[in-house]
Amino acid sequence: MFPGIGGRGMNPKKMKGMLKSMGINIDEVEGVEEVIIRTSDRDIVIRDAQVAIMDAQGSRSFQISGEVTEQPRLTIPDSDIELVMAQTGTDHDTARAALIQSKGDLAEAIVRISRPED
Repeated sequence: MFPGIGGRGMNPKKMKGMLKSMGINIDEVEGVEEVIIRTSDRDIVIRDAQVAIMDAQGSRSFQISGEVTEQPRLTIPDSDIELVMAQTGTDHDTARAALIQSKGDLAEAIVRISRPED
């Protein structure tokens, strides 16, 4: 759970009890598949995540571990969505989805909508 604390020397149950006696509660979040941290320029994606919430006197902290990958954030300007809508006669959501799939490439997005794959 905590590197260097719960390792070989102390069992996790004993550690949890010790922390609780100091007013610190730790709860595991079950069934977490993925955690995404969004910044202005990228997404940090943590798959097969293990999440622990530590509550110390009303202040909550999260410990997250898992397989980490980073992906650049893709910003789709409204003007690009409107252009794809005008060229293809499609709705906003379809135009935006095509732009996302084509990583912002206008021509590819228009072709995707005009000639959908079978």
